[in-house]
Amino acid sequence: MSGQRWGWVRSVGMTTSWQEFGNLIVAALLGYVLGFEREIRGASAGVRVFTLIGVGAGTVGVLAMHGAPNALAGVITGIGFIGGALVFSQEIGREHLIRGITTAAAIFAAAGLGAAAGQGHLVLAVAGTVIALFVLETRHIRYLRFFDARHWAHRFRDDDQVPVIGETKEP
Repeated sequence: MSGQRWGWVRSVGMTTSWQEFGNLIVAALLGYVLGFEREIRGASAGVRVFTLIGVGAGTVGVLAMHGAPNALAGVITGIGFIGGALVFSQEIGREHLIRGITTAAAIFAAAGLGAAAGQGHLVLAVAGTVIALFVLETRHIRYLRFFDARHWAHRFRDDDQVPVIGETKEP
C-alpha cells in the first residue's frame, strides 16, 4: 500500500538521491564560509545572501545534470544582476570611488562553487573556496600581506599620473 501511495513521486521524475542532498549541503556550507568572511569585513552581503546563492546555484547544478544544462547560464545572468546591484560608484572631489566590487566578485565565485558542488565536484568546490578565502583574506592576515598589492603600491606611479619627460622619481 505504501508503495502505491508514493508511486506518484517516481512518476513526476523525482530522482533526487542522498548524494545530491549532500552536495546541496556542501554548496550551502561553502557559501556560508564565504558569506561569513564578507560579513566580518563589513560587506553589504553576508552569510544569508551567500548561503542562499550557494544553495540556489547547487540546486541548479543538480538540475543541469538531469537534463537542464541551460539553467547554469541563467544562474550566471542572475548573479550578474545581483552583483551589479552591489557595486556602488561615487564621486568625492577629484576621486572616483567604487565600492562593492569585491563582494560582487565573491558572489560570482559563490555561485560557481555552489554549482560545482551541486554537480558533485566537491573537491573542486572546496579547493575553489579555499582559494577564494585566500584572496579575500590576503590583506588581513599579517604574514600574507606580502602578497597584497597595497603593500607595494607606494613604489609605483598611479596610472592617472602621466610621466613628464626628463622627470626623475624621488626615492
